[in-house]
Amino acid sequence: MALTFWYEFSSTYSYLSALRIEDAAKAAHVPVVWQPFLLGPIFKASGYGGSPNLMSKEKASYMWTDAARRADQRGHPFQRPLPFPQNSVLAARAAIALPPAKRPRFSKAIFAEVFANQRDIADPAVIVQAAATADLDAEAVLANGRSSEARAALFAAVEKAQELAIFGAPTFITSDHALFWGDDRLEDALAWEASGSQPDAR
Repeated sequence: MALTFWYEFSSTYSYLSALRIEDAAKAAHVPVVWQPFLLGPIFKASGYGGSPNLMSKEKASYMWTDAARRADQRGHPFQRPLPFPQNSVLAARAAIALPPAKRPRFSKAIFAEVFANQRDIADPAVIVQAAATADLDAEAVLANGRSSEARAALFAAVEKAQELAIFGAPTFITSDHALFWGDDRLEDALAWEASGSQPDAR
């Protein structure tokens, strides 16, 4: 039994969930699997030219206001990333190449670079810094992220996300394949997983 946390490093709301999911999951007695992936191919397959949150200036303005407000309420730093959306391919490959137990602290360090420090995670030096912050072998993290194995693993993760009908991030998938989308659905996903709920077939 575990809840799978699907996140994208360029996703504003994935950042918000990454900062609180461990404490929330511990309180709910639910183990969590951290699963990085890319939204770009999913958006492209759906006919979007980019993030749906940027399709209108009104929606984009609301997203930045809402994210900043949520972060402030929780006592977390938040700055609009530069650039946005970020090219998160290298960061996602580096994360997916790590053993699952090491992904959370590295991923949180990457998110901090994006949303607290306004650094560009397409820059290998930023990946190295995040790995060092997470007390990992920084050069090994970068090298593994550049490997063919990491490239294949990330490609497979995107394919799996599409199979699961994931369309945004963060998405939480329960062990019985229930899908919950958005930072504001984290508690619902944890409660579902903790109760072992199944869809009502009647």
